Amino acid sequence: MTTATITPQQYGWWAGNARFINQSGRILGAHIAHAGLIVLWAGAMTLFEITKYDPSRPIYEQGLILLPHLATLGLGIGDHGQIVDTYPYFVIGVLHLVSSSVLGAGGIYHALLGPQTLPENNKFPGFFGYNWEDEDKMTTIIGIHLLFLGFGAFLLVLKALFWGGLYDSALGSVRLITAPTLNPGRIFAYLFGGFGPQGMAAVNNLEDVVGGHIWVSILCIVGGFWHIFTQPFTWAKKILFWSGEAYLSYSLGAIAYMGFLAAYFVTVNDTVYPTEFYGPLGLTTSGVISVRTWLATSHLALAIVFLSGHIWHALRVRVIAAGLDFEQGVVNYLNSPEIGNLQTPVNASDLTLRLLANLPIYRPGLSPFSRGLEIGMAHGYFLLGPFVKLGPVRDTELANQAGLLATIGLLLILSICLWLYGSVTFQKRKSPQGELPENMITAKSWSEFNSGWIVGGCGGALFAFFLLTNSKLFF
Repeated sequence: MTTATITPQQYGWWAGNARFINQSGRILGAHIAHAGLIVLWAGAMTLFEITKYDPSRPIYEQGLILLPHLATLGLGIGDHGQIVDTYPYFVIGVLHLVSSSVLGAGGIYHALLGPQTLPENNKFPGFFGYNWEDEDKMTTIIGIHLLFLGFGAFLLVLKALFWGGLYDSALGSVRLITAPTLNPGRIFAYLFGGFGPQGMAAVNNLEDVVGGHIWVSILCIVGGFWHIFTQPFTWAKKILFWSGEAYLSYSLGAIAYMGFLAAYFVTVNDTVYPTEFYGPLGLTTSGVISVRTWLATSHLALAIVFLSGHIWHALRVRVIAAGLDFEQGVVNYLNSPEIGNLQTPVNASDLTLRLLANLPIYRPGLSPFSRGLEIGMAHGYFLLGPFVKLGPVRDTELANQAGLLATIGLLLILSICLWLYGSVTFQKRKSPQGELPENMITAKSWSEFNSGWIVGGCGGALFAFFLLTNSKLFF
């Protein structure tokens, strides 16, 4: 069995839920609270979009992202995709708000009042207790999630068959799907390009869409019960890593895959994403940023973020399982370059080392205030230009003044960030990890550095402002 034990002490306050890696009760509270936030957003945003909906304009040109999904389900839709009744959207929004309050209360209870670690026994609360290294319990949790996914897919099937039907872009109206495709040969042929190189995105009729959801529901429910009542195979126990961070990396990888698939699907398919609600196919529509463009772009961007998270956490799991410690930082092991910082003519040359040694943060003989003063002056001087040339009033006589105010505002925000970093890094009189000069490893010296930063930053910005406003004196 491959395990990777992670202790809460390996994470700072910034690590979020990772701090509760061994506190099942707190993680449950975080999950419920996150669900409450998602439902709250969905309800509030639905009500907000109702107030912004303009019947005289195409829905895909109005920047609405939730009403098009509800319209696709056939709610409040008349002929040719026209929204004739927004009351169903109002009801859905209110139901989400009420649900979010219930979830929020549960999240607060488990995050603050409930036990930090849930018991593992035969009582009802013990059903929710677990140990990350218990393979049988982990597959049971996977099975429960699969059951929820299967029931969710089946709800769409019921909506299509009995509860009002779906909007059919081919007919321009809402209809019941009375004969969904049940032939597995046809449904699974989509996975292998049987209907074109677009794969699943090649589907062009609602019968196949609903039939696919029927098969997804069956597979998820059967797979759910399978994982609940069986234990992992021996090969799975040996290959997979059984830790909280490993499960996080698996989940992020799956979400990233679905994000890439969704981005592609919405770009090329107008059966599931009708043009009446999402705009023409593709990402550009004569300069109009349509709902389709927003969906595809946001899914692609989030998929990249999730994939990056998957790679990061997967690497951490493997490194920790190999017995290495991330908190030690990067060490230059000449005999083992694969686990350290490999020396190259770029990062280890005399020119590079001299350049780094003469930077204000490393240069010998400078006080903390002087280090901050130099670094702040450089940042303040160079930050002014982008604000002046790219700001909203760049073409007015106030461009330089607005740029100066924006630069000083950003410098103050960065100074607050430096203060927050120092408050956390130097707490309990512990020295920070990493390479810092000897006179920069105390809270007092860091405060002096921050003071120098804000003075130098504002001074550099004022100097650049003086040069811009008096450029005629020099040219």
